[in-house]
Amino acid sequence: MNSYVIIGNGVAAVGCIEGIRRVDKNGKITVISEENHAVYCRPLISYYLEHKTDLAHMNYRDGHFYENMGCEVIYGKKAVQIDSKQKQVLLDDATALPYTSVCVAAGSSAFVPPFEGLSTVEQCYSFMTLDDTLALEKAIHQDANVLIVGAGLIGLKCAEGLHGRVKSITVCDLADRVLSSILDTECAAIMQRHLEANDIHFLLGDTAVKFDKNTAFMKSGKQVSFDILVLAVGVRANTALVKDLGGEVNRGIIVNTKMETSIPDLFAAGDCTEGEDISYGQKRVLAILPNAYMQGHTAGVNMAGGNAQFDNAIPMNSIGFFGLHAMTAGSYDGDVYEEKTDCKLKRLFTKENRLIGFILIGETERAGIYTSLIREQTPLDSVNFEMLKAVATTAAFSPENRRKKFGGVV
Repeated sequence: MNSYVIIGNGVAAVGCIEGIRRVDKNGKITVISEENHAVYCRPLISYYLEHKTDLAHMNYRDGHFYENMGCEVIYGKKAVQIDSKQKQVLLDDATALPYTSVCVAAGSSAFVPPFEGLSTVEQCYSFMTLDDTLALEKAIHQDANVLIVGAGLIGLKCAEGLHGRVKSITVCDLADRVLSSILDTECAAIMQRHLEANDIHFLLGDTAVKFDKNTAFMKSGKQVSFDILVLAVGVRANTALVKDLGGEVNRGIIVNTKMETSIPDLFAAGDCTEGEDISYGQKRVLAILPNAYMQGHTAGVNMAGGNAQFDNAIPMNSIGFFGLHAMTAGSYDGDVYEEKTDCKLKRLFTKENRLIGFILIGETERAGIYTSLIREQTPLDSVNFEMLKAVATTAAFSPENRRKKFGGVV
């Protein structure tokens, strides 16, 4: 009987479990969970902070998932080494778990720069996990002034979650715009204006360089007082287990389309990996939930002796703040079709008869049609792209393609 070990207990791990069980109904599956929680939907932590959801509704699978899948979950333990010669995973309590194949689905961790004086800050939090959120919620109160370092997705979702529950929220970032890894200056300005209209204050092009208890000393020379500090500077893929083995690692663990690493019988999936971005033509870390699940499922099928590939990965982001939603996907070079108003924007990027990317702000309905065009690398001369520029609609596809893609009678 095969023994499978999955390091991590997030969305990629769920995909891996379900992929294994698609091929092997009886093999032993052991999941190592550093957190003491069953798998949950990590993007919902800000909604929990807002009191828009509760712990039960954050579950990514129901309470019987592991039992139904015949899995053993080891909670509160960390994998510290993979011994590829002995084919075993070593835990931080010296337990050794034998494996036939192993999947590293270890995700990513908050990056904390070496700020001077950070140890003097009593109320300092990250915002990556459910435990981070539970700790932050215990600390907040109506008279609290909150400083968030980082104006990326994590920092801004934290700000939204805290809105109305604290006295003030200030977000700083060395970049000159919000969401700098996702949006350009013009697009970011639309989101920033909306956030500012909801009492989120910004110090952009500036960041904290030193702390002394409840004071942040900024690069510009300003001083900012706060009661609670949230560090959302960035994340780093957890690659150490594979790197220590001599496996191929860049910003993430390098995987092929079967989710194999450079080490035999060792697979990887999710935010800790670096795989091919078909819209960009290079390997990149694509740390998003849909890709994590699909990578995990692909890894699981192949670990169990099946044959699966995930060869259409693209970067995607679906974000929203205070009712204003944005979706992005793919890459942003090539020719651009644009429509815009003060609070809405549509950009479609095309190259060599393909849609390679898009940015939508304000109107994101049916954006999955655009995503499908990018993933499937659909030739634009095979659809009515003039119609698709105006609105994402299945009517732009030929009857034959509609039957193939969407099924049913056309």
